[in-house]
Amino acid sequence: MKMSATYGARALLLLALSASVSACGLPRSGPNKSEIYKGSVLEDGDAFVITVNSAVTRATAFVPALGFSSAFLNAGVVESDTIAAGDVLGLTVFENVKDDPLLGNTGQRVSALEEVQVDGRGYIYIPYAGRIKAAGQTPEGLRLAITRKLDTQTPDPQVSVRRLAGDGSTVSVSGAIGAQGVFPIERPTRTLSGMIASAGGVAINPETAIIRVTRGTETGQVWLEDLYANPSFDIALRSGDKIVVEEDTRSFVALGATGTQSLVPFETQSLSAIEAIANVGGLSSSLADPTGVFIFRNEPAEIANAVLGRTDLIGDQRFVYVLDLTQPTGMFEARDFLVRDGDTVYVTEAPYVQWTKTLSAITGATGAADTLATAATGL
Repeated sequence: MKMSATYGARALLLLALSASVSACGLPRSGPNKSEIYKGSVLEDGDAFVITVNSAVTRATAFVPALGFSSAFLNAGVVESDTIAAGDVLGLTVFENVKDDPLLGNTGQRVSALEEVQVDGRGYIYIPYAGRIKAAGQTPEGLRLAITRKLDTQTPDPQVSVRRLAGDGSTVSVSGAIGAQGVFPIERPTRTLSGMIASAGGVAINPETAIIRVTRGTETGQVWLEDLYANPSFDIALRSGDKIVVEEDTRSFVALGATGTQSLVPFETQSLSAIEAIANVGGLSSSLADPTGVFIFRNEPAEIANAVLGRTDLIGDQRFVYVLDLTQPTGMFEARDFLVRDGDTVYVTEAPYVQWTKTLSAITGATGAADTLATAATGL
């Protein structure tokens, strides 16, 4: 009688624990496939659940296009010897008189005027020649202008003009660059790529580096890789340009049965679904359901209409894209489908995982039941 009572107590405990497990639910990483599909507009939900195919991939393929406006692209290269306001010049005047020279002392035929500053309005002052417009001229052009001014006062003056350090034509370079600072526009640095090289190159991953140039009230930006691949993006610089090297800030969220669950930054200009999964350690071999890879996204109306073949949608729409890696073309679709900034990549758990968890919970409950039955028998 005592043995029969023990088995009866164990059976009752198992039934109670199984019912408790079923009622309370088991831990999991997120919704399963059926729960996601219940959010579809076909089930009175508010999201379009779309199976990815080649047509969907083409309609959703979008990578941020960076580049410069025509104002940047059509600006010609500034001559490296053009004088600008702020430049510092060195002038030398040779006079063909030995006695009583115009600029020097008696017997001094050569007069050197070092570090002559071009003022903010572009002028310099030369004794006996007065104020002369220097900005916008080449050293040769300024030399001729000074010669004409002095020629009426001293016979056949010989003048030389040279630019010294501290050029007025400068740009500022900042951000993730080897050396931040203000750099002169010189012959090797008249274009964007030359200036970046002069500043020590970028200090971040070149694949995610963005170069932003501000000129007055206009701003343009370009991927560093595109700058080197497309010569037309290597724009000519102008005095006062502001160059900033920035790192791409796009990211996606990885959740569910993946190697890690986190906010993941983009490491390249474009990122496919298969690359996104690889970046987080791939699918968990013990948990993941390869038929349930989902990408959650808010699509702008123009793309939403293109995907659905409609024209009536207005504003952002909630989309859930479905990838089944077990299909004959599933891996190819995942390779071609592009992940975008702000996407959530979610992988569901395989159905058997919940069964495993249930069995584990019941097995643990059985052990507890044995312990309780043993304790009851000893009473």
